[in-house]
Amino acid sequence: MSYLIDTNVVIYYFNGLTDDDDLHQLLKTDFRISIITKIEFLGWNEFGINRALCNQAKAFIHHATVYDLTARVVEQTIRLRQRYRTKTPDAIIAATAMLNRLTVITHNTDDFNRLGAKTLAVTMKSDS
Repeated sequence: MSYLIDTNVVIYYFNGLTDDDDLHQLLKTDFRISIITKIEFLGWNEFGINRALCNQAKAFIHHATVYDLTARVVEQTIRLRQRYRTKTPDAIIAATAMLNRLTVITHNTDDFNRLGAKTLAVTMKSDS
């Protein structure tokens, strides 16, 4: 099974907030994300202040396969937003996953399940 990692999981993992061993193995080498996840993750204002942390984040995200916005993803995103009135980032991630037959690894499974995307929940330290 192939996975697309949601932004919240990337952030939680980078900050050491996950307890999921399978996720840790997956994110150590090569993983898949949407371009919106790259933008949201690297756009965190703390990275603009802390250059060392920003460089760590860039090195981490360098291991990702990034799915760009294609015309098909844009069209699917528009349909999802029209039908479900969802946030644009979630619609882009869902559309990317659906069109590439990927399962979204997320802490917010309900947000993606309602859009029709397959999901897998991640275990957070606070959930244990």
